[in-house]
Amino acid sequence: MPGPDSPAADSAARTPPEPDFSFNIGDAEDSLEHMRALLARFGDIYRVYSPGRRRYAYVINHPDDVRRVLVINHGNYIKGFGLDRVKVLTGNGLVTSEGDFWRSQRAMMQPMFQRKHLTRFAGFVAAANDRLLLRWERQAGSKAPSGAAPSGAPSGEPTGEPTGPPVGGPINVTDDLSALTLEIILRAIFGEDFDRMSDGSGNHPFQFVASDPTRDLGFAYRFRQLRTLVAELAARRRHESVAEPEDFLGMLVAARARGTGASMGERELIDEVMTLIIAGHETAASTLNSAWYLLTQHPEIEARLHAEVDAAAEPAILDLAATENLRYTRAVLVETLRLYPPVWLISRRTLAPDVLAGYEIPAGVDVLLSPYFVQRHPQFWSEPEKFWPERPEAAQEARRARCAYIPFSAGPRHCIGESMGMFEMCVHLFKVARRLRLRYPPGTPMELDAQINLRSRAPLMMHVERR
Repeated sequence: MPGPDSPAADSAARTPPEPDFSFNIGDAEDSLEHMRALLARFGDIYRVYSPGRRRYAYVINHPDDVRRVLVINHGNYIKGFGLDRVKVLTGNGLVTSEGDFWRSQRAMMQPMFQRKHLTRFAGFVAAANDRLLLRWERQAGSKAPSGAAPSGAPSGEPTGEPTGPPVGGPINVTDDLSALTLEIILRAIFGEDFDRMSDGSGNHPFQFVASDPTRDLGFAYRFRQLRTLVAELAARRRHESVAEPEDFLGMLVAARARGTGASMGERELIDEVMTLIIAGHETAASTLNSAWYLLTQHPEIEARLHAEVDAAAEPAILDLAATENLRYTRAVLVETLRLYPPVWLISRRTLAPDVLAGYEIPAGVDVLLSPYFVQRHPQFWSEPEKFWPERPEAAQEARRARCAYIPFSAGPRHCIGESMGMFEMCVHLFKVARRLRLRYPPGTPMELDAQINLRSRAPLMMHVERR
């Protein structure tokens, strides 16, 4: 369907195929279904006219073209559409910023994700999961196991066996995981300030971020109101003398630009904090939600996971090195991210013309790639729709097509928090799988909501059993 910027001079040989209908990819509720049909019809490249944006979007599905956009010729591509909604929430943080400013911010933040810091976070990651376990065990009508008291729990937190009668009934896995990962990223950012901002019963100013799944203007307004609180905490940190900060906020305050030694301005620092909150909790929560769904549908894979976690020793605090030895647990997460990547759509815009899949791509157009479809490409994945953590050809596939697996993107804008995300998700699967079994009706599909992130359309309600 032609539009105002339709390249009239294009010949059929130069223009990728397109359907005879238009839709706004990423905004339309049926984007995923349309893209699945167009992939089957057109293959590795096609274009769609977006009436809401009044221009074409070029969709690529082959890993070689993905690699050209994200890695080889990344300088020709800037962030594309879809980030306006993110920018309303987070400001000009790492996810949305560009150019020299982005490079400077990235360089200052990269050291925050070193192994020594992730190891330091292990205590509160374990404690948060232990508290969740106590609640889930009570829901299962079970007694907490000996030694299952929350490790490193702050004073006033419940310890030992769950109190009160068994609750029974299903648990809201989706909401509970959202609250869990939000607490973890908030503790990583604010450290002891997180306990100070809580009211003693688990309530805190950021709580609605986990409980409200909408990302509309009302949510954005409430979220941006919290910038004042972040500014106050950051100002206090600037007046403290700390040799080695132990949380992200302290590290952001202490960060200095290469060459100039300049610190982040207040607005820049707050933007990065707000970005860490949104990006650091939603992706981990969505991945774990999908992982539990897949495990409930594949009891043989669940049994292999149980075998690994049962055979491993459980230290008081599961650190980064210990999770790296949980090879099957990590494989479950890797395969979950292949099938259900939270960041399901990546958009770029061309600065100058390029050539992808043999077609000329004009300057100033949107180029879209979807990890959801790239990671199911039948040329690079055997039985691509199958949940198969022990894929024997995984290493071979990685060598043959380096961008066939991109749940954390690729190239210079590869997700800075990948290691932390994998670490906290491994800890969760290990702890829960050792004690509990989650149950969801077999053969029941998980309906997907493909908006900013890929997530289940409705919360997953599961029953819990003690193993």
